[in-house]
Amino acid sequence: MKTQHKISSAERVLLVGVGWKRAPRFPGMPAGEQGRDSLAELVELTESAGGEVAGTLFQIRDSADPATLVGRGKLEEIRAAANAYSAALIIFDSDLSPVQQRNIEEITERRVIDRTQLILDIFARHARSREGQLQVELAQLNYLLPRLTGRGAQMSRQGGKGAGGAGGAGGGGGRIGVRGPGEKKLETDRRRIRDRVHKIEVSIDDVRKQRALRREARNAVPLGTVALVGYTNAGKSTLFNALSQAEVLVSSRMFATLDPTIRAIRLPSNRRVLVSDTVGFIRQLPKGLIKAFRATLEEVQEAALLLQVSDISNPHHDELEEEVEKILDDLGVKETPRLRVYNKVDQLDAERRHNLEAACRRNGGGEEPPVLVSGLTGEGLDELLRRIDAALPLDPIVKLTLHMPLSEGRSLALIHALGRVLHSQVNDSHMDMEAEVPQSIATRLKLSAFTAAGTSGTSSAYHGVREVN
Repeated sequence: MKTQHKISSAERVLLVGVGWKRAPRFPGMPAGEQGRDSLAELVELTESAGGEVAGTLFQIRDSADPATLVGRGKLEEIRAAANAYSAALIIFDSDLSPVQQRNIEEITERRVIDRTQLILDIFARHARSREGQLQVELAQLNYLLPRLTGRGAQMSRQGGKGAGGAGGAGGGGGRIGVRGPGEKKLETDRRRIRDRVHKIEVSIDDVRKQRALRREARNAVPLGTVALVGYTNAGKSTLFNALSQAEVLVSSRMFATLDPTIRAIRLPSNRRVLVSDTVGFIRQLPKGLIKAFRATLEEVQEAALLLQVSDISNPHHDELEEEVEKILDDLGVKETPRLRVYNKVDQLDAERRHNLEAACRRNGGGEEPPVLVSGLTGEGLDELLRRIDAALPLDPIVKLTLHMPLSEGRSLALIHALGRVLHSQVNDSHMDMEAEVPQSIATRLKLSAFTAAGTSGTSSAYHGVREVN
């Protein structure tokens, strides 16, 4: 039993997009323009899945045809185009009902999938974490279940008028010789899918509990967390690599980054924070797939600050940002502090760059203006780090003179990892050191118990902080 129509490498594909004459979603955008943008995005998705785009067709309609989406006349044109392009697969840039998909396949005599199934295929290829793979398989099975149909000899369909139940009872009016044993294979497939769905849900719960334990252990050391969010191909992974000196995969293909990557960086105030790279958002994202990268989105929900990254070189970046805002609202992070980052400024010509900088200055009187950066060239990264430092909850640096037993190995290691050691010297079984550490770290490690005489006055603010267990 297959759960997905896989796109084979270099398979020739015909893409079909549909635009609607009704009022466009974005004011000022001509009718059908959003559909054309979405079709262009479908080209990138198909290439990400390894398909070769042989051609595209686009139609503007008043409303969807309930049986075929685009009408039988258009389907004949699609069939002719598929023959001309030698395309073995047709992908529709719309969600198809099971009936529509079956009817289109019968008329075009081609395999047909829709946008959702294509995204499922890409997720199945790119998911690396155990939970990501389980969630993708779960979404595939839930997508497949209503599309199981009993047709042809393979499903042993019952035939004839008045055919009765699985055993043919009540089927006396049927034609002779066409009453089979009923759709036994169909029922078996459905039961197998439901059983597999139940097992996957149990496995996901186990993986989720394990991840919660890891997060609890990570939170034992209080570091601020920053999550990069934005539309797919906004350059988040390139920016993440530039900030953290990591080597996360950077690709122009959509959904190249699915599983979360977390790195620690140091801010100008000497604080260390965790930065996570997340999966890019996309319009018409299937609801079932939001769970497929829950691990990434939980990093968004736990973050103290969101960096909302936009590809400012994209002429439709405003419309794409509306899609991002909608998904962030669905995640319940509307109140999380947010810093807007306009990436890829190196791709702007001089006039667009000047107009953008002028617009940012005009808007600076109200909310915080966006940060202009280029993850590729490194432009604006220093300003971005400064703005992250200013936007995160205050955790001042305190300077301490410490006399600590060497047996406090964990605390000594955390001071070196999360603070800055200015001077250290081993003295018998103790270590004498001067260090600058975030106040939250000093409080959690109870460093006041090891404060030596002559501690710098800059730590006076620390002595007034109540320690917590």
